Parts: sequence; C-alpha cells; structure tokens
Amino acid sequence: MRIAMISEHASPLAALGEEDAGGQNTHVAELAAALVGEGHDVRVYTRRDSATLAEVVSSPDGYQVCHVPAGPAQRVPKDELLPYMGEFGSWLADSWRRGGWIPDVAHAHFWMSGLATVHAGRRTGVPTVLTYHALGTVKRRHQGARDTSPPGRIGYERALGRTVDRVIVQCEDEVAELVRMGVPRSRMALVPSGVNQAVFRPDGPVAPRDPARPRVLTVGRMVERKGFLDVVRALPAVPDAECVVVGGPPAELLPADAFARRLSALAESCGVADRVKLVGAVPREDMPTWYRSADVLVAAPWYEPFGLTPLEGMACGVPVIGTNVGGIADSVVDGLTGDLVPPRDPRALGTALRRLLADRVRRFAYATAALDRIRSRYSWKRCAEQLGAVYAALTTASRPASAVA
Repeated sequence: MRIAMISEHASPLAALGEEDAGGQNTHVAELAAALVGEGHDVRVYTRRDSATLAEVVSSPDGYQVCHVPAGPAQRVPKDELLPYMGEFGSWLADSWRRGGWIPDVAHAHFWMSGLATVHAGRRTGVPTVLTYHALGTVKRRHQGARDTSPPGRIGYERALGRTVDRVIVQCEDEVAELVRMGVPRSRMALVPSGVNQAVFRPDGPVAPRDPARPRVLTVGRMVERKGFLDVVRALPAVPDAECVVVGGPPAELLPADAFARRLSALAESCGVADRVKLVGAVPREDMPTWYRSADVLVAAPWYEPFGLTPLEGMACGVPVIGTNVGGIADSVVDGLTGDLVPPRDPRALGTALRRLLADRVRRFAYATAALDRIRSRYSWKRCAEQLGAVYAALTTASRPASAVA
C-alpha cells in the first residue's frame, strides 16, 4: 500500500532537542520505518525549512522524505506556519495528480498537517487520517494566556475531527477530550505509539554514576509544562538522591538558557544544587545509557498528549513515577509497572520517590512488569499492524476511482 505521511513542522530527519523538535519527529520516523517493514511504500512530506535541503531524501530505513516548498525556506516557529498550509496542500494535490505516485491513504500528523492533507485529499480522492499529537483545548487549559497557538486552532481541530475519514487517538484521555469537543467516537481508532525495542533495552552500556547515590532521571525539553521544577522541589524529600535532567540545548549552551538558569536557581534555593545535574541535549542513540543508569525515571508533566520517555525508560527496565495525565495514565500501570501521582504536586512526588527508592524489591518488580508491558503492547511493529488494518478498511470503503481528479 502507498502511504503518505504529512508532518508539516516535524521532520523525521531533524535533530531532537532543537526548537519544535521532539516526540512527534521520533514518532513519524519510527512509524514510517515500521510501515516500510510491513511492506508499505511510504513517503513523508514535511515543510522545506532550508534552502540547502534536497527536494527528496531517501532515509536509511527505506522511506522517502519530500521537502514541500510552502512558505520561506527557513526555520519558522510551528505556531506561525498556519498561513502556509493552503500552499502546502495545493502542492501535495498537484504532486499527486501529475506524478506517477499517488497514495492510497494520507496520514496527517498534527492539526496543521491535517488542514493541508484534507485540502489535498478533497482534490485527489485520497482518504485522510489524522493523529493530533496534542490538542489545543488541553494546551489552552494548562497554559492560558501563555498559549502561543493560532487563535482558530480549537475550531480547526474540531472541524478536522468531523472531516477526516479516521482520527487515530493515542490514549483514553484523548478519546474523552475529543468526545467533549464534539468529535464522534465512531470516527476514532485507538492506536498507542510504540518504542524502538532494538535501541531501548535493558542490556548494554550504562552512563557513569556514583553507585552509592540513588539516581533519579528526568528527560524532556526545557519547558515549564514538563514538570522539571516540580521534580527539583520534590528532591529535599529524598536526601540521598541525585537528580539528572537530560534535555534542552547542548551542554555548552545551558548557561544561556533562561529555563535552565531558572532550574538551577530553584535547586539553589531548595538546598539541593549539589544534587541536581543538568546534562543538556543527548544524541538519541546515547539515551538508553542514561535510562539504564537510573534507579527511577520521573515523568512529571502537567499534561502530556502521549509521552514517549516513560515507554523508553520502561523498555530499558527502569521503574517510572509519572503524573496521572494523558498517555502516561495509560502506559504506566499504577502499583504494577510504576507509580502515578497528581500533576504539579511536589509533595506527593517526593513521597512516592522516597518510598520507591527505599524498596529495592518493589523497584525490581516494577521494572520486570514494565518490560513485559512494553513487549506485549508498545512495539512499533504492533502499531504499524494496527494502522495497516485502519488504512486497509478505508481504502476498501473509499471513494470510487472516478472521484480521483
């Protein structure tokens, strides 16, 4: 089957940790590779954000990345890309009409990609699928006036949910949110994300650490909603442990990063500065060494559409303490593979950390159960198989060939 994946701001070729480069880039790259592994012909369409990019790049994993000329050939923050989505969609439609390659299904990632994909799908008769990755209603609820999304985002997301042929949701929390928005449950298919178990596994090299000091690891972009401040505030409750923060800009740029400075100042005021280590950005291939070095992974965001880091930690055999939000509430089974705590509650987090770090047997039990859960539910192969079934159902019931322009 020919599958077009549209990811307007999140290229699968981008370096993680850069602005607007995170979980969606990883998701698109891993999913494209897994779909190729299932025998599909996959092309990923992303916006051309540099004049030096080739029009088409073949990835080592067997899919092609097509750079779409929509808007200036330079970096543009994702929240400023909306004006170029009509141009993006028209380019897709023209390309599919005139080229020798037209997809059987077009799968959009993020709401702006959805706009471009629906635009192209209507002109070519190609069935459309959408994964939101994040919802404007949730972002607005948690960020309020600091939400930089375009003003019409929530209305667009509601309309898209009623327009595309299928919405791929990643967790039960997202199902409930979309139903409240008025998107019919019958349009949704629940397909959780996956984790690369060849890369993230319990055996292998381990990042250096002091064996006498418990290590708490937390991973993510340097933004407030990831909950790093809450992790630092919880640290006084765990007097012996060190906290390692992986993410943000490269190590040499951390001193200039406003949020990193804020984190360091908070550690100082909490009296834990000697136990907080900011590592900065780490190459993705080195991440397993950091997960394996930890006694506990903390994922403490205020909200989280899905949350790849808990999956990666669990796949490396590390117990997780996570906030009871979004996809983390699905992936971490409270009391079995880890502990769930309320978001923005450093006291509850500190109590959970102290209790788990003091109980080696429970950590081992959590780690064992976490590995089992990853292997049975969260492989990219399983994700690709489930999506393949969704795609096949749509192409069987899709518009007649005469509808194709």
